[in-house]
Amino acid sequence: MVFETQLKNQIMKYLAIVILLSLSFSCIPLKIAPNMEHGEVVKAKRFVKELPNQYAYVFDDPKDANEFYNYINAKYQITYEEGNVPVIINERKAYLTFYEVNKETQTVNLIPILVNSSLEEKGYNPILKDAEETRFGKWYIALTVTDEAYKDCLNPKYDNYDGVTQFVAAVRQEYLTTTDYIEVYLRAQ
Repeated sequence: MVFETQLKNQIMKYLAIVILLSLSFSCIPLKIAPNMEHGEVVKAKRFVKELPNQYAYVFDDPKDANEFYNYINAKYQITYEEGNVPVIINERKAYLTFYEVNKETQTVNLIPILVNSSLEEKGYNPILKDAEETRFGKWYIALTVTDEAYKDCLNPKYDNYDGVTQFVAAVRQEYLTTTDYIEVYLRAQ
């Protein structure tokens, strides 16, 4: 009996230590930026509120700001202003628009919260207030495609949906593998 009580107390002690350590050295994610390395067709407005209410092909953008802009300018020999780049997909005219968007990963860090609350209990000002929550962003390119009748070409019900998704996937692949946009310009000639 005494042995069982001692064993239970020891187990409870170790369990309390494990729980305390896991809480102390952990952070709780509030928002997580998704991994879209291979690209995915999603409802644009659900992905980022500022995007239009249509489908978009979204992928991670590991390059610097405005690189996709430079790529589009070189590929189509235009000066991109506000969307509607004319493209031909399976012998049909369509319009490509892109958006550079950011989604944040946000976490709450428990150690700074515990330290600050301990300091406040002792009458001191919190010193880790800025570390209680961390945010860092991830950038994406969102492509929308419409036809001449302004129909959403990335809508899964669109009659040329497969051709359009292959086109935007090829655009993503070319953009990510090209380092010098003169190369894209020369291929377009």
